[in-house]
Amino acid sequence: MQDDVVIRVVAKVMIPAVMLFALYVQFHGDYGPGGGFQAGVIFASAFVLNAVVFGLNKGRHVWPAKYNLIGICGGVLIYGFTGVGGMVLGENFLNFNVLSDDPIAGQHLGILLVEFGVGLTVAAVMVMLFFTFAGRLNHIRLLAKSDAHDRVVASKKVKK
Repeated sequence: MQDDVVIRVVAKVMIPAVMLFALYVQFHGDYGPGGGFQAGVIFASAFVLNAVVFGLNKGRHVWPAKYNLIGICGGVLIYGFTGVGGMVLGENFLNFNVLSDDPIAGQHLGILLVEFGVGLTVAAVMVMLFFTFAGRLNHIRLLAKSDAHDRVVASKKVKK
């Protein structure tokens, strides 16, 4: 697909639109359907589309492997610290009333932080899974090539 100009141009237009829609789903999750999980999957699909259209190596250049670990750990920490924040301020775990002077504003802030943590974690995990499975074919080819080389070397030793 890297040689097809139409697909590349459409992908360049669609990727930012998909990311923008993911942000809409992320921040609209308080008021309607959506939230962190859905937004994370949609956001990850933009990177998957990039890797499919422009190639796996360019996709890994846009989203290096270290971003997976940062995203997964960062999202879980945001979620956890938001929940523990309520405990530190004297309430139950994930009770967001105390995060602001106004309980409603505290609930809103807490939900936004939790949903952001979930979205970040889900996006990083989905991209990691894609690159893991997409790179498996190259890994299998390299193993097969290495096994064939080992068999040739072993057969030469046997003949001597």
